[in-house]
Amino acid sequence: MSDHGAMTTSTPDVDLVALAARIEELYEKPRSELDGDAAATVDQVLALLDEGHVRVASPGAHGQDATTVSGADWTINEWAKKAILLAFRTRQMEIIEVGPYSYHDKLALKGDYARRNVRVVPPATVRYGSYLAPGVVLMPSYVNIGAYVGAGTMVDTWATVGSCAQIGADVHLSGGVGIGGVLEPLQATPVIVEDGAFVGSRCVVVEGVRVGREAVLGASVVLTASTPIIDVRAKKPVELRGHVPPRAIVIPGTRKRKFEAGKYRIPCALIVGERSAGTDRKTSLNEALREHAVSV
Repeated sequence: MSDHGAMTTSTPDVDLVALAARIEELYEKPRSELDGDAAATVDQVLALLDEGHVRVASPGAHGQDATTVSGADWTINEWAKKAILLAFRTRQMEIIEVGPYSYHDKLALKGDYARRNVRVVPPATVRYGSYLAPGVVLMPSYVNIGAYVGAGTMVDTWATVGSCAQIGADVHLSGGVGIGGVLEPLQATPVIVEDGAFVGSRCVVVEGVRVGREAVLGASVVLTASTPIIDVRAKKPVELRGHVPPRAIVIPGTRKRKFEAGKYRIPCALIVGERSAGTDRKTSLNEALREHAVSV
């Protein structure tokens, strides 16, 4: 593990400390001073992101210039985000032909899916500089640069995984799910969906919200950094923001709020149960959905 906390277990022999320092130096330069060597350095980071050797956010890693997510064992590596932003300053627009489709952009699309053991159903689109682990299944969907999608995860039809979002292993993102992306401000936390979580149809998760391990979001739950997440399982409600606890079962809700013009109901999210910690995740999920009548 490097001091910068961005490496995975299979990282090639790369001095990440020196690479990160170089990116920091380049980021402060005006565009006119970014030469071919600068572009090559940026391309090196994008290649490491693309293969999963470097991550924008890393579980259990703490570096000297990294930001730790509050209450969680995750580290945000700002220098990796800076490299992505530098790519838009060092690369030129070009025509990209993919079968019958034509694009005009600065970044190529990802490919080589057979080698990666990833199933991609047309017309799913994945941008270069994102990582897909073996066993990922992409229905017609979109994955943006800097994102990380863990092994065995399903990204269902018309779901989007925004820039730098971190999706764990064995996650299910149902149809139409919107996982928000973030590049700026640099200190902003990306959305994190941890291993085994289930995100129901048309859910929206943005602004650095973290969905805990094996949590379940019912259909149409909307979570922003300011959305009240209210645990209503005890006699008194407990309010959270920005974080869904592990194995929590969450549904959409509303609560009254007084304004000058009167009282109105505003959206919130309600924790109504807890998914079993049993080893068979699929079985425990089905039981949880039946028990709490959660729409997915």
